Order: sequence, then C-alpha cells, then structure tokens
Amino acid sequence: MEIVGKIIQVLPLQEGIGKASGNPWKVQSYVLETQEQYPRKVCFEIFGEDRIRNNQCQIDDIVTVSFDLESREFNGRWYTSVRAWRVQQGVVDNNAAPANTTTANDANNAPTVAQPANNAMGGNTAAFDTMAEDDNTDLPF
Repeated sequence: MEIVGKIIQVLPLQEGIGKASGNPWKVQSYVLETQEQYPRKVCFEIFGEDRIRNNQCQIDDIVTVSFDLESREFNGRWYTSVRAWRVQQGVVDNNAAPANTTTANDANNAPTVAQPANNAMGGNTAAFDTMAEDDNTDLPF
C-alpha cells in the first residue's frame, strides 16, 4: 500500500533491547498529512536502524510512503501499526513503467509484491489461480 502526503511532525526516536533476542532495535515515527480535499493525518513508523538512516524525512517534505498494515491484540484491545518499508521523496507514480531505480537497500529489504489479477466482479483471484496451479499442496481438501 502507498500514501502520499507532507510530513508535519517527526516524533522522538524510540530504541530498546529485544527481550527474546537481546538485540538492540530502533523505531522512528512520523506524522504525514495527505493533500486531499479533506486531509487525513497518518502516523507511520520505520523500524530498523538501516531503514531509518536510508529514509530520512524532514518536516514539510512531500513523500510517497510504501507500507504494510499490521494489527495485534493485547489484553483484549487491538492495536494497528502502519510500518513503512520505503519512503520516497516527492510524488511517485508506481503504476508507470518501472525504471531501473532499485537500490541495494530496496533489493534487500523490500518485500516482493505480486500484482493481483482481478475478476469481472473486481475481486482478487490471484491467490486462487496460484493454488490451482500447485497440485502438491498439503491442504486436506
């Protein structure tokens, strides 16, 4: 998923040590405001020291943020994170023909995203097409 907007706030860097792994971690959060008729504010985070270093944002920067949404439950309440995996300066049209602009950081950290096929009703059939081609699944049906 992607969102385009202007950085309106840079929140303090958070860092700590993982309980299970003992490894240090860092998270930088930013607040972005969309440039629509009814602007929306979205707080997104960049996790990991290398991604923070490679995706520096300043207040008033216009950026295109590629992100994943993740929700998790804790003590009966649900929390949702907007975790960015790439921040590009300016408005980027990723639907245009791709130019060879992949950096070493993008190649190592960005997830591979397949473009889903849509059926006549507008639904996504990519997952079903892939499963139909793979007859060696361990599924019981």
